[in-house]
Amino acid sequence: MGAERGGRGKYPLPRGLHSAIQTGFLVVLTLIVLVPLLAIFVGTFQDGNEIIRKGLSLDIDPATLSLDNYVMLFTDSGPYFRWFANSILLTAAQVAGTLLVSSFVAYGFAVYDFRGKNILFISVLLLMTVPFEIMMLPLFVMVNDVGLADSYSVIVFPFLAASVTIFYFRQYFLGIPKDLLEAGRVDGVTEFGIFFRVVVPIAKPAFAAMAILNGMVIWNNFLWPLLVLRSREKFTLPIGLNTLLTPHANNYELLIIGSFFSLLPVLVLFLLFQRFFVAGMTAGALKG
Repeated sequence: MGAERGGRGKYPLPRGLHSAIQTGFLVVLTLIVLVPLLAIFVGTFQDGNEIIRKGLSLDIDPATLSLDNYVMLFTDSGPYFRWFANSILLTAAQVAGTLLVSSFVAYGFAVYDFRGKNILFISVLLLMTVPFEIMMLPLFVMVNDVGLADSYSVIVFPFLAASVTIFYFRQYFLGIPKDLLEAGRVDGVTEFGIFFRVVVPIAKPAFAAMAILNGMVIWNNFLWPLLVLRSREKFTLPIGLNTLLTPHANNYELLIIGSFFSLLPVLVLFLLFQRFFVAGMTAGALKG
């Protein structure tokens, strides 16, 4: 009894009160996240100049709301949907490539033994500590020297082997029983077959978690595409929205409603894979 009381604490909270506190905390946290999103959504029905003067607020006059911004978005938004499509295609291509390449590298670190393995993995860990701003200038000079500026390939290929993704996949793959892999080899399955037919189905939560995290980072990527893309029709959505603010004229209406619509792909991605995301992050935290 004494040990049980000591484990529960001197003044344990009743279970109902404890649950109420947890629920209240989560409700408050949800409101903190949702209120800015709601304010942006309401702002899509308001005049852009008024928002810039008064700021986003939920204290609005319903008589001032209109659908003019939506009409303008779908009828006279210029290259907005071209930028939107560019971002979707680049994000999909880079996420798919990053998952494939990074999982291959992580699988090698987790399953095979070879000379220099630990040194190479330590190099991957050290790379996680290097800010992109340090590598940005040498990478930009190299891109210009080889003539790849203003192309989508230079946005995708340099970052396919993502150090954080490699580290996460390696920790996940270490938890896969080696007996499954050996059974596949005994049955005559190739190493690629073992990876795609045995490892990938087991690691679906890990792939979903990394797809969401990489997708959010890539979708919002601004600095590197801004440096290498020069043609207006090739701009991604963050760069395109930034061009709406100029010294000569500002399109606040398109900026606000365009920014709101830019949130939707990431939100849809998370809603589609949230079950796998939670499972993957939990499993990744418990392995290795």
